[in-house]
Amino acid sequence: MPKMKKKSAAKKRFKVTGSGKIRTHKAGIRHNFENMSGDKKRAKSKMIDVSDGHEKVAKRLMGMR
Repeated sequence: MPKMKKKSAAKKRFKVTGSGKIRTHKAGIRHNFENMSGDKKRAKSKMIDVSDGHEKVAKRLMGMR
């Protein structure tokens, strides 16, 4: 049977914690910084847990069944 490979896009977007949870960055931090307050920029830069509904899909993309 062939090896289970990770998706390159998922490797760049998700991080797995030591307990097995999937974390990702918040959306909306790529551009339009001049219209954003510093508080909002700092809040968006932090990582958050992936929701339960998307966690199963993210684990499959990361090669974790």
